[in-house]
Amino acid sequence: MTNYEYIRVKCERYHFTAWDVDELEKCRQMLPSLNREELLSVYRNRMLGDRHPLKDAAFKILFADKIGQREKRIHNLPTDALVKEFAEKNNGNRALIRKEMRQRFWNSTPAERNLIEQAFNASTKSDQQWVLNQKKRWR
Repeated sequence: MTNYEYIRVKCERYHFTAWDVDELEKCRQMLPSLNREELLSVYRNRMLGDRHPLKDAAFKILFADKIGQREKRIHNLPTDALVKEFAEKNNGNRALIRKEMRQRFWNSTPAERNLIEQAFNASTKSDQQWVLNQKKRWR
């Protein structure tokens, strides 16, 4: 029985019952030996729930080169480019950009701080309230 077949059998066995911790760890340790097609099959397995540890481990192996790149790109963007991306409402990076702009707010020049303030004032009420709280702290 191959590693993939072993994992598949265990997924079927533990679909309706709780996983044995030792079996789960054994399956997790087998994942790196699987090829990409088998990893995708484990990741897409309907027997595993959305937040199953085995599914998460397969995802991390499949997309190891992609994890963290989005955060690095946002961190390296200049403030004016961050503000432009933040203004795009359908951007999937909006929460990460918001977090980065809040971190940069006090360590930036007054001109950059003004850009961030304008972007937040044009955004949601919680962003506007955050700017008001920062102004109170600023004075």
